[in-house]
Amino acid sequence: MKEPPAPVCAVAPGPRVAEDLTTGPLGRAIFRLALPAIGSALLQLIFLLVDIFWVGRILGAAALAAISTAGFAVWGLLAVGEMIGVGLTAVASRRHGEGAHGMAAVAAGTTLVVALGGGTLVALAGWRLLPLLFRVMETPPDVTALGQAWLSTYLIGAPLVLGFYAAEAAFRASGDTRTPLALLALSVAVTVVADPALILGLGPLPRLGIAGAAVAAVATRALVLALGLGVLARRRLVRLAVWDWRAAGTVLRIGAPTAATGIFFAAVYVGLTRITTQFGTPALAALGVGHKLEGLAYQVATGFGLATAAIVGQNLGAGRVDRAARAGWLTAQYACVVGAVQALAFLIAPGALVGVFTRDPAVVAVGVSYLRIIAVSEITMALEIVLEAGLGGAGFTLVPMAWSGSLTAARIPLGTWLAGLLGVAGVWWAISVTAVGRGLAMTALWRGGRWRAATA
Repeated sequence: MKEPPAPVCAVAPGPRVAEDLTTGPLGRAIFRLALPAIGSALLQLIFLLVDIFWVGRILGAAALAAISTAGFAVWGLLAVGEMIGVGLTAVASRRHGEGAHGMAAVAAGTTLVVALGGGTLVALAGWRLLPLLFRVMETPPDVTALGQAWLSTYLIGAPLVLGFYAAEAAFRASGDTRTPLALLALSVAVTVVADPALILGLGPLPRLGIAGAAVAAVATRALVLALGLGVLARRRLVRLAVWDWRAAGTVLRIGAPTAATGIFFAAVYVGLTRITTQFGTPALAALGVGHKLEGLAYQVATGFGLATAAIVGQNLGAGRVDRAARAGWLTAQYACVVGAVQALAFLIAPGALVGVFTRDPAVVAVGVSYLRIIAVSEITMALEIVLEAGLGGAGFTLVPMAWSGSLTAARIPLGTWLAGLLGVAGVWWAISVTAVGRGLAMTALWRGGRWRAATA
């Protein structure tokens, strides 16, 4: 469809007026956005933890290792979702800040169409590459069979996953993080019931084993996306009557470095999985469980980061650059507090935390090692996530991608070397040291200030 002239979009019937993030006390604005966003991020984590909880408790260590290793491949899909979320947040929040609410809604609608189409392509590519993925990771045969069963089913929901990222970004750019919170709460409630029912075949449902967890995830994604789109349409925060391909191109341009970083990150973890495989199934399971347990501080920081991106975008659109800069520093401080609390928990009670997801003593022992070593990076991880989100909200994503990508790539040679010296603990140290480096890099980029001149 031919792109509509900008004035038409600007004066078209607009959505409910977006929340103004350019005036008033900054701390209040941060928490007003961040608390629901943190709730949404934690619900995303719980959504993932429900899967590994039921799979680990019902099906055992091999199934737990399978869903953990297959989950690293899912990061590639989620990275494409982050591209859509980061890009649309930057573009739509800037339009809301300028008062062009109709243009923001058109950008959201066009991006939604792109997300659904992109999800279909990702699913097709994923099915084709599935056997190669597990050959590269060199996972044991039982882990490979279970992992393929889970991942092949999960890929059916790829368009729904990307579509929800677009819907969530449309809400967030308008200053609304409460609606995504409610939708995710519903998704968790449904998954808690559907996972064991489909794994075990309770009542009239078929016994699907590990594939049942994936079926539950796909069905839940379909439900929350449909409900979210209904709310967006009522509020006129998304428009499909006209399409703005130029805005969609800007979304992809801004978000592409974030996606490239995420996809590269997933590829690096496939490589780390291959290194970890030599230490057996318990080590593979511990890698997955430990990474998910890191998710508490990670998702809190993500929630703060989502708020930062919206605040930075709106304030740059309104010409309030200094307020955008203060928002980044202040929000990072809040996130670091949570990172410090999680680090302390990893040092004090690692066994109890890992033991929630598995009764296997070998998995618990390796998982304890992971948590104690990774604890040193939890604070810098919070810095990285919040400030990188702020850079994304400004439309400044290429340089952060280069820094993040190079430090992440270093995990493969460093992990290989340290594994030879320290065993599986060397892999954990490679992850921890490079995470510290990424946090310091994002801090330097935010302090440098080049993001102030970025365009969206």
